[in-house]
Amino acid sequence: MAQPIFFKQPPSSTLTELAALTGAVLVDPTRGGHVIRGLASLDEAGPMHLAFFDNLRYADQLKATKAGACLVSPRFEAQVPAHVAVLRAGQPFRAFVKLAREWHADALRPQSWFDNDGIAPSAIIDPSAHLEDGVIVDPLAVIGPRVEIGAGTVIGAGAVIGADVKIGRDCNVGARTAIQFALIGNNVLIHPACSIGQDGYGFIFFGPEGHLKVPQTGRVLIQNDVEVGAGTTIDRGSLRDTVIGEGTKIDNQVQIGHNVTIGRHCLLAAQIGLAGSLTIGDNVALGAKVGINNHLKIGDGAQVTAMSGVKDDIPPNGRWGGFFAKPTKQWFKEIVAVERLAQGGRAAPKGEGRE
Repeated sequence: MAQPIFFKQPPSSTLTELAALTGAVLVDPTRGGHVIRGLASLDEAGPMHLAFFDNLRYADQLKATKAGACLVSPRFEAQVPAHVAVLRAGQPFRAFVKLAREWHADALRPQSWFDNDGIAPSAIIDPSAHLEDGVIVDPLAVIGPRVEIGAGTVIGAGAVIGADVKIGRDCNVGARTAIQFALIGNNVLIHPACSIGQDGYGFIFFGPEGHLKVPQTGRVLIQNDVEVGAGTTIDRGSLRDTVIGEGTKIDNQVQIGHNVTIGRHCLLAAQIGLAGSLTIGDNVALGAKVGINNHLKIGDGAQVTAMSGVKDDIPPNGRWGGFFAKPTKQWFKEIVAVERLAQGGRAAPKGEGRE
């Protein structure tokens, strides 16, 4: 059985052409006619592949690579084997990605899973919904009353769009995603199996009548150029809206509670849990499995290391980590002190416990 190729194959290009595309310098111009037909990692590349190197951790792979060419910084240029053509770049990975985006644009934005270019016969669309020209709706999707969807948007198979939801242009709503009580901007990418706009976890606990549910009457607002990873949940607000700021990128399986405000161009890695009524500033980066307590403020530019638990406000540009999270310098000092106690007061070996 032939192996399927899921994405379009890139055009063959010479090293001279690749240097022009990436802005790199071909160190040996006599190799300019060598043809490259694809991209690969150092350990899997062959003579027709371009690879990149920018991390000493993979020095052994660089020595053994069979790649035809390699993007590399001036710092590591001398370590490239003689049979590999060198493309010198200040930022090799960025140059590699620039080329990958050019060659594999079809991998950047999902299209119909069924090669559908219109509305599938099995889709259910309320007569009061308004879809602009060029909207694609895959099989078994359900679009409710008064929904508005902009041109170029793709609604995946089995997705459910609730009443009055508005989705902008050039968006993608993944298969089996459910959206209600939400307003979504342009160029928003929502991966499969997301739940957006369900009520948040709001109760008055342990009252005489049991746990008394608080009505959640807010919305979810997702601004332009946001990406939401597969299996992510975004609760609607209770009194005010839950807001995801422009350009923010959210990984898979993230939980965002009600009334959370996330600023612009933030990065949220997988399995983060954000409790309700948080305010997160612009350009914040949160590592995988970070948990943040409710009603806190995370300042612009702050960073939190993976698997940290945050119970206090973090100032702008703060670098915090640990459980419970604190400034990383303090956290590292405490780790070293605990190690010394565990060793009976002896100092830890130089560098141990540090990155």
